[in-house]
Amino acid sequence: MIIHPINAFSDNYIWCIQEETEVVVVDPGEAKGVLDYLEEKQLRLAAILLTHMHEDHTGGVREILASHPESLVYGPKETKDLVNSVVKEGDSFNLLSQTFQVYESGGHTHGHISFLMGNHLFCGDALFSAGCGRVFTGDYESQYETLQKFKRLDDDIQVYPGHEYTETNLRFAYEMHPDHKKISNSLEEVRELRAKGQPTLPTTIGREKEINLFLQAETLEDFIELRNARDNF
Repeated sequence: MIIHPINAFSDNYIWCIQEETEVVVVDPGEAKGVLDYLEEKQLRLAAILLTHMHEDHTGGVREILASHPESLVYGPKETKDLVNSVVKEGDSFNLLSQTFQVYESGGHTHGHISFLMGNHLFCGDALFSAGCGRVFTGDYESQYETLQKFKRLDDDIQVYPGHEYTETNLRFAYEMHPDHKKISNSLEEVRELRAKGQPTLPTTIGREKEINLFLQAETLEDFIELRNARDNF
């Protein structure tokens, strides 16, 4: 199993899950990088997974399907115009000889979902390294509950968010807690990676418990205060 990031726009990642000659693509906001990768590696696109409706996660679907019309598309109800399988919390399905479990992860959008494949979590904009998505819905309680759900996952779960926001999130965390050694050390590591043009992802649930202030928020009120501060950072 290979999980490969395809860069899109300025900071998006489209995740390609590859097993031998088949792939599943997560959140293709644009088509070109995906189509080029499939052609270069001579791969068959088994399916597309969508976590939510935002254009930077769905914009490439129709163009990709024009070249690969046999591919399945799974996503939440809010993406129903693009998918042939609407999935929700508690659903599961098999691809690439793997079971994908669906987790409701609302807050960023009302219908946002995440996919857990073994110990790999594809979480779109629900969770970032050292951060979480903006709560565009205004439903801070849903976003807080989403983070609590992720926090209950095993520490060794690898996390694949949809954006390269780690450095900015850690700069915010460092400003909030300049004496926090794990945050300051992580910021140095991430700056080195980004200076080399390397991704900072995937992360792990265990790592996020140590450096992600949003996962550490003990109450909904604490989370709202923190999210507002990050929005204005």
